[in-house]
Amino acid sequence: MSRNKDKGSAAERAIVDYLRRVGFIHAERRLAGATKDRGDIAGIPGVVIEVKNQATLKLAEWLEEAHLERHNDNAQIAAVWHKRRMKGSPAEWYVTMDGTTFAYLLLHFAGLDGLLLAEARDRDEAVAR
Repeated sequence: MSRNKDKGSAAERAIVDYLRRVGFIHAERRLAGATKDRGDIAGIPGVVIEVKNQATLKLAEWLEEAHLERHNDNAQIAAVWHKRRMKGSPAEWYVTMDGTTFAYLLLHFAGLDGLLLAEARDRDEAVAR
């Protein structure tokens, strides 16, 4: 296994362990190699998490990948959870998402989920093209 693959696998395991500790007991690493990638972490319905452990940030590229995976998984939320230099715990790493996803989370938290449905459908159609 390559060094980069080892780093990525270690980051995925760390995130799964963290998610389980905070209550997402079904979180697990998704098996690699599927024809339609659906993200790196499974077990959280409606959510696709793409994990990155790279020195060079490529946020736009990573987020585009996460949205394609969200589309493949028929999920509502796509996020990139990426390792922060000099921080060992995923609790201190960064999670990146676009503004539409963040607004959806805010509306969901406020109990106003339905307001972004049309925009989410438009976003899905754009990803599918």
